[in-house]
Amino acid sequence: MKTVLIVEDEKLIRQGIKTMVQRSGVPVEVIMECNNGQMALEILKEQKIDVMFTDIRMPKMDGIELVKAMQELEHVPLTVAVSGYDDFSYAVEMMRQGVREYILKPVDRDKIREILEKFNREIEENQQKDEEIRSISYQQLKYFMLQENIGQEELSAMVNQFQKLFYPDSYVLYCMEAEPGRQEKRTGDFIWLEELAGQQIFIVEEAKKEQLIEQELKESFAGESLPHQGLRELKQAYAEGLAARKRAFIKERNIVVYSEEKQSGMLPVDTNLIHQMVQMLATDKIGEACHILDKIAWEVKREQLSVDSFAENIGIMMDSIWSTYQNVLEVDSESLAKFRNIFAWASLEEFKTELIGWMQEFHNRIHAEFDDYKNKHKIQQAVEYIQKHYAEELNMAVVSNMISMNYSLFSYEFKQYTGSNFVNYLRDIRMKEAKRLLAETELKVAEISRRVGYDNEKHFMKLFKSVCGVSPTEYRKNKDYSE
Repeated sequence: MKTVLIVEDEKLIRQGIKTMVQRSGVPVEVIMECNNGQMALEILKEQKIDVMFTDIRMPKMDGIELVKAMQELEHVPLTVAVSGYDDFSYAVEMMRQGVREYILKPVDRDKIREILEKFNREIEENQQKDEEIRSISYQQLKYFMLQENIGQEELSAMVNQFQKLFYPDSYVLYCMEAEPGRQEKRTGDFIWLEELAGQQIFIVEEAKKEQLIEQELKESFAGESLPHQGLRELKQAYAEGLAARKRAFIKERNIVVYSEEKQSGMLPVDTNLIHQMVQMLATDKIGEACHILDKIAWEVKREQLSVDSFAENIGIMMDSIWSTYQNVLEVDSESLAKFRNIFAWASLEEFKTELIGWMQEFHNRIHAEFDDYKNKHKIQQAVEYIQKHYAEELNMAVVSNMISMNYSLFSYEFKQYTGSNFVNYLRDIRMKEAKRLLAETELKVAEISRRVGYDNEKHFMKLFKSVCGVSPTEYRKNKDYSE
């Protein structure tokens, strides 16, 4: 529970109850004290109190008068009457007025703990029920705002069901970008819809809008609707708030109030330019593609081009990137989905900056992928060359020059491609051919040595034995015996 109020004119008793509450083990955020019913009533009018302990006999306004008066308030606390034995008849009257518990003086700490634990369970259960009702009603509000065609019968049913949860007086709606992970707001001062088509929505009584702006919208670029009244006008309020949000998005202004005259007269974005940018991503014209996007964003910011058309064309751009490059490299579909909703960013400038950075990174990935493909193709050529010319005098410098690749890069790429370094790969090919010639021909060992690329017969014989475990002659004999 958040707040406990102790109403008692005797200071020692008041402080004693406070100490017992603090030591009860039940979490309480704030414990308030006052010494008469009149002061207590003023506190109840000003703020929500969860639990109240009140004496019966007090100056100015006694406990019975306090309990009767507070029944007219919006929020009535769970109340405990505290009295002496002689006040039992008064306590019975207070119970008739809705007082939940009655305790005698001197106050017993175990009784205090028992009551607080009971009340805390009840408060938590009620909060859970309220949260469930709020969640359902908020989902209905979202449905209502997003649904294009709602019949009068369905609208009337929604109004009858949720009108009591909505504001009776005029309200305004604010629209700003959604903030994933933002701490949930559980306040009765405004309605908060944390995510609606990539935006978050605040609905607040018109009289409290300045307080909301100061607390929640101070650093944001939000759109404000005109004042409206009743659930039936909520859809129009949302349309206005969203339109104003789009102007705040392009102008980077804290709060933009809806104005009909600002919603027309702008040209659409040229879709051909969007397709040009997509094609440029894989070329050396990436700088030009970024310049085109920057120019379009500038014209949107000056309200020469429609921001809605810009948003639509960004969606076209993401679709085109996917269809164009998905077979070339692994395209991050999450990034593409993120960029489809430009209003998920606080401002046009922020969106443009991030998209340009992503375009440059994507361009680099395409080039890296292409360079990797070219390198693999060159190494494949090198392998084919080695397989044809292994009998000649070969070394890594000769082969890397033949395919026009840097010596160090060739060494790295060759091992990546073949799983072996150049020297071992060439040796294995030569040894394989030497074993074939020993097994299938009557050629002398010296001749076989030359045919597989070794002019020095002794070097060949030593190398052959280190690889095969036997000398060339022994290898040939073993083959003869096995046959």
